[in-house]
Amino acid sequence: MPDLTDIFSRQKAYLKTGYSLGFDFRVYELKKLKNAVKAYESRLLEALELDLGKSEFEAYETEIGIVYSEIDYALDHVHAWMKPQKKRTPISLFPAKSIVYPMPRGVVLIMSPWNYPVLLTLSPLIAAMSAGNCAIVKPSRYSENVSRVLCEMIGKFFKDKYIACVEGGRDVNTALLKIPFDHIFFTGSKKVGKVVMKAAADLLTPVTLELGGKSPCIVDGSFDADLAAKRIIWGKCVNAGQTCVAPDYLIIHSSKKAEFLKSAEKYISEFFGENPLSSRDLGHIINLKHFERLTGLLEGEKILIGGRYDRGSLKIEPTLIDADEGSKFMDDEIFGPVLPVITYESPDQIYTLIEEHPNPLALYLFTMRSSTEKEMISFINFGGGCINDTVMHLANENIPFGGIRDSGIGSYHGKAGFDTFTHYRSVVKRGKTDVKVKYPPYGDKISILRKIMK
Repeated sequence: MPDLTDIFSRQKAYLKTGYSLGFDFRVYELKKLKNAVKAYESRLLEALELDLGKSEFEAYETEIGIVYSEIDYALDHVHAWMKPQKKRTPISLFPAKSIVYPMPRGVVLIMSPWNYPVLLTLSPLIAAMSAGNCAIVKPSRYSENVSRVLCEMIGKFFKDKYIACVEGGRDVNTALLKIPFDHIFFTGSKKVGKVVMKAAADLLTPVTLELGGKSPCIVDGSFDADLAAKRIIWGKCVNAGQTCVAPDYLIIHSSKKAEFLKSAEKYISEFFGENPLSSRDLGHIINLKHFERLTGLLEGEKILIGGRYDRGSLKIEPTLIDADEGSKFMDDEIFGPVLPVITYESPDQIYTLIEEHPNPLALYLFTMRSSTEKEMISFINFGGGCINDTVMHLANENIPFGGIRDSGIGSYHGKAGFDTFTHYRSVVKRGKTDVKVKYPPYGDKISILRKIMK
């Protein structure tokens, strides 16, 4: 295990030099990160294929390409983000100026997951660098090939007194959580998120938790079932369903179920061929433990479409199951290419189902009724989502991404990411002119005060 305390201490010392505060420094380092990813792109793509079976197209579409976009977005906006902001000053403080200074939080810890190991490591790192922080990055040991390449890349392009990458398992995680970081950014399961939050609480360290949960997908009677099936099957099968914002279960109006299933079967065949298990465009489950968890849950389920799997390749074909009478897949987040299907007749049934798994990270609603759209956005508590599509909101740097309660704390992407890793330091600056009314003895000066502070 590397000397984590020593790395942390050297990063603290480096912050005190003030180098990371400057605009030119931040731009230079962000450009360096982009050059690093370009230099290691082929190796990262290869590692993603080894760890998750991602095709080159999917790996670029959902990881590498988004990283480039986020770096470019930060480069275009960081100058405006980091400017001191003049604020109005109330007359009760006259004469004075009020200024808010965006300051880096300090030395931050970024703990990333295995399902999108490049994107979910580098995206928060881009935000942390934009905000002027130093960072220690800890990728997941499950995506061991990507983690190895990432740490090699970061070690080659950055001094560890500024950005460090450490590999390891639970022992390294435990050691890291004993260090008094200025912020912890964690992406992963709710179970591990609770461990991170408890450890952070002992040190009064602020946290951002990007978790998951059971994200519902709703298709009402007004929407075209064929188009809904196309977009839902795509969103469910990206990364073999191992996506925190994947549609976790489908709630569909009974009048649309038969047509939807027919179209779903058509699109599975169109996307992945007659034998999806042999398709290069369908990824595999991360490891045997998770594969056996999913295949074990399939036993005894009523299969509507699919259901086959291959232990040797760790692949499970896109599978839809009938969950009207209950299903084991409805107990926890699935994280695989299995979609439970539940029919409904009235909107009240939708709310009842979602209340059993509250505060999802995402919600997807397929409807042509603006009243339905407005009602569900207003009355269902969720992190973010799409109307008439799935997953796509994740790729927009202009809007914040994050969960709520069970599905997470805080948000990032674009300006929201900069804000997450920034402390906004408020300062009131006064001149030599003074107002005597604020000083004792007060006597009957309260009448003046009431006029000023009414």
